[in-house]
Amino acid sequence: MSWNATKEGTIPFSVDGKTYATWYRVFGDIKNRTVPPLVVLHGGPGLSHDYLLPISDISSSRPVIFYDQLGNAKSTHIHDKEKAFWTIDLFIDELINVLRNFHIEDEFDLLGHSWGGILGFEFELRRKPAGLRRLVVTNSLASMPMWDQSNAQLVKSFPAWVQEGMAIGLKDLKASAPAMKEFRTKHGCKVDPFPREYVDSLDHLFSNKGDPTVTIAMFSTGLKAWDIIDKLPEVGVPILLINGRFDVSQDWVNAPIFAGLRKVKWATFENSSHTPFWEEREKYMKLLDQFLSL
Repeated sequence: MSWNATKEGTIPFSVDGKTYATWYRVFGDIKNRTVPPLVVLHGGPGLSHDYLLPISDISSSRPVIFYDQLGNAKSTHIHDKEKAFWTIDLFIDELINVLRNFHIEDEFDLLGHSWGGILGFEFELRRKPAGLRRLVVTNSLASMPMWDQSNAQLVKSFPAWVQEGMAIGLKDLKASAPAMKEFRTKHGCKVDPFPREYVDSLDHLFSNKGDPTVTIAMFSTGLKAWDIIDKLPEVGVPILLINGRFDVSQDWVNAPIFAGLRKVKWATFENSSHTPFWEEREKYMKLLDQFLSL
């Protein structure tokens, strides 16, 4: 499948006196827009924007901006920093830099998938951005301990070799890769075969040429015990909460999010796992467009 972006390029991003590059891709007309643009935050941390490209389907009604977060895919890779360099605030600063580059910080919508949902929540909670209109939190979480518990629960239905490989996890990506792939066929993406874009994103992290720097650093530090359930009432913007019936983001993972938010709509895609924008693409885009048009 070809994706006809309107514009691609890099944005300079300065951190502690050094300048890096954030790679981006735009669908639709940013300059002559009549509605707020949608900025898309990819998962991982450590993946790329590629697997989220179906969301460009709605670019006929609003501009859609994708970017690869620092340290990942086509953005600058950094290997000379301590793990403490990689923080949630770093990625919030990068997001703000993207917004300012396109001069959209006064009015925009956000969609965060998985780790991107964490980033979206924290952006709202930590910075209270005046221009954020609506936030889509798709296949995500508000508590890493609950997420870990969900993974542990779901993997029990798999053969022993999958359970053993999943237990290895990031300690040895080569050893755990086959098990992770098997797990994803049921709880990551039920499209068979996997879409090329989905595989491409995973390869940025899990292949022999992948770079797990950001993933290992974040899960060793800021995300290890991350939990914002008690802070959810402080979220002021309207939220669209999405999960799939076969998602790691199970209903009981989403229930405290739904209960804690003041302005929220929750939709579960019954034939999907972690990527309903592939698995039930048309239905997903219709719901997304409706929410953003309110």
